[in-house]
Amino acid sequence: MGERSPLCVGIDPHAATLAAWGLGRDEQGLTAFGATLVDAAAGRAAIVKPQIAFFEAAGVPGYRALDATLRRARDAGLLVVADVKRGDIGSTGDDYALAWLDRDGPFRADAMTVSPYLGYGSLAGTVEVARRNDAGVFVLAATSNPEARVLQTAVLAEGPRAGRSVAAGIVLDVADDNRTGGEQPLGDVGLVLGATLDLDDFGIDAETIGNAPVLAPGFGAQGARIEDLRARYGARAEQVLVNESRGLLTDGPDGVAALVQDRVDRIHVALGAAA
Repeated sequence: MGERSPLCVGIDPHAATLAAWGLGRDEQGLTAFGATLVDAAAGRAAIVKPQIAFFEAAGVPGYRALDATLRRARDAGLLVVADVKRGDIGSTGDDYALAWLDRDGPFRADAMTVSPYLGYGSLAGTVEVARRNDAGVFVLAATSNPEARVLQTAVLAEGPRAGRSVAAGIVLDVADDNRTGGEQPLGDVGLVLGATLDLDDFGIDAETIGNAPVLAPGFGAQGARIEDLRARYGARAEQVLVNESRGLLTDGPDGVAALVQDRVDRIHVALGAAA
């Protein structure tokens, strides 16, 4: 990430936002939306995270707009996390990874979000594809949607993580995976941990995160506060990608850059105050 902020700018072209901005849910409108968010992030944030569903809903024109957005982000020197939440077994999972992470592939993101809920081992091929292409994955562990809590806090009855919650077991699996990847400041395998959650409720100790980067959605409109970064993540706060999407859109297309800069400044203060 170099000198840039760990702010992760979500590119979420909701139908309602497009309409409010006077844009259509078509190739032209989606491309214009993506360009606005990329340009606001460029030179300020390190990362953008397009939510693929909002592009996919527009069909082939949506994917053309996504391609234009990804190219613009790469040209601006931004890292791209494709928020696709893929998760499958065998060659199917491998080909999802190739679609999004292969450096010569059709979309070529720097990382993708994946679901481990077919068993963490089902991600082995995806992680291998990521490492082969100098890319990464972010594994869903503790998510903020309320219907996930029952599953993610359930206690494992058997296996090497017996006695741990499902979410805590995933955190440990990711830490182990990163150890196999060799010594590096940040691992190839990251975690998705909702920023609005109390990790203790999920049986997760922040220290068990190891060197995994943490994608933390929920800042801004969903209620998580940048100022609470250190209180929530402790010594791992510098590994957190502060993800915000809707909160950056409230002042319309002309106000996005100023809101991005505001978040960058607040993150700098939050991480520097107790360093």
